[in-house]
Amino acid sequence: VQLVESGGGSVQAGGSLRLSCAVSPFPYATFCMAWFRQVPGLEREGVASIDSNSRTNYADSVKGRFFISKSGKTTLYLQLENVKPEATAPYYCAIDFALCTVGPIPVPDFPYWGPGTQVTVSS
Repeated sequence: VQLVESGGGSVQAGGSLRLSCAVSPFPYATFCMAWFRQVPGLEREGVASIDSNSRTNYADSVKGRFFISKSGKTTLYLQLENVKPEATAPYYCAIDFALCTVGPIPVPDFPYWGPGTQVTVSS
């Protein structure tokens, strides 16, 4: 499975941005897709996830400002609203062939990753 992110760029604080992730075809009906980011000096963290039942899950730090969605099995989105400078990071999409777990989104559970797209928020 191949994943490719797009839509990153520079935005001012308070602005919005939409990230996309194109996913190559796969034969499984059950899946969990997620967005992660890695602020320099920190561990990669899960931002949001959505599974094949369309159940969503968000990190507390982004609830109410970031919104995850998908188009079938081929495209994953992350809408970033009212962004803050601390959101600056490369953002990665990933997929696992199981339903998403509840709570913090575990990095090791995801075997397939995109190369990332950079989001830079200026104050």
